[in-house]
Formats: sequence, C-alpha cells, structure tokens
Amino acid sequence: MKNFSWGHGVVIALAAFIIFILSMLFLFPNGQKNSEMVTDNYYEEELQYQDVIDAKKRADELQEKPVYSQTTEGIKITFPQDYNSSNTTVKFVLNRTDDQNLDIKKSVQLTGQSFVIPAQVLKMGNYTLRLSWTKDKTDYRMDYDVIWK
Repeated sequence: MKNFSWGHGVVIALAAFIIFILSMLFLFPNGQKNSEMVTDNYYEEELQYQDVIDAKKRADELQEKPVYSQTTEGIKITFPQDYNSSNTTVKFVLNRTDDQNLDIKKSVQLTGQSFVIPAQVLKMGNYTLRLSWTKDKTDYRMDYDVIWK
C-alpha cells in the first residue's frame, strides 16, 4: 500500500465505472425485449377512438356483461343467458404486449351463448382480450387482462 497514489485511485474508479456501464448493457434483459407498436395504423385508429369510448360506455351500462373463463379447452367467452344472439357478430383480439407475432384476431358469428378460443393457439403469458360485438348495428366493447398458464 506504500506505492498507492491518487493516480491509481483514478484508474480504479474509471475501471469500476466502465465495468458498471458494460454490466448495464449485457446483464440486464431489458435490451432484449421487443418494443413494437400496438398497431401499425396507430394514427388512423387514434382518430376513431371516440367510437371505442362510446362502445365501452354502452358495454358498461349493460345489466349483465359477457364473462370469460379459462378451461383446459381454452378461453371460454360466455354471454348472459337472456342475451339474444341473433344478428350478433363478435370480434376478439388477444394482444400480446411482448410479441406481436402471438396476437390472435378473429371474428365469429355468435350462434349460442358462448364460444371458445382454443388452447392450441395460446402460448403461456399475459394477454389483453379486447372483446367487441355488434348487436343490431350497435357496437359494444370490453377489455380484459388474461394470464394464460
């Protein structure tokens, strides 16, 4: 320790700082995540967002709302028993925030009170289920957070 001078301290401090910066780059996983936009047509959809707000408000005012449940078959979406399913088109989007390639979009004609999103198309992780349906030319929409295990 006799030969340790302030120059040695500066070199050690600089080396420690460089090691810290390199560890931030290589050891933390945030740099490896995909950062994708939610949609490719962001600005066009933003202009039509008032329609989404109105559809969500109409869905919130319903006495009984559609619910989802997870089964071994997949995600089952059930409409209320007294709901008349004629003239009803249901669109759903399962949005994966971490990988756009795992998104699922589909439109179905509701024939009964429920339908199932098959487990084969789902991967383990977090989804946002955007359920929209049109009944007699009136739009409704509900969003659910789903954790598929």
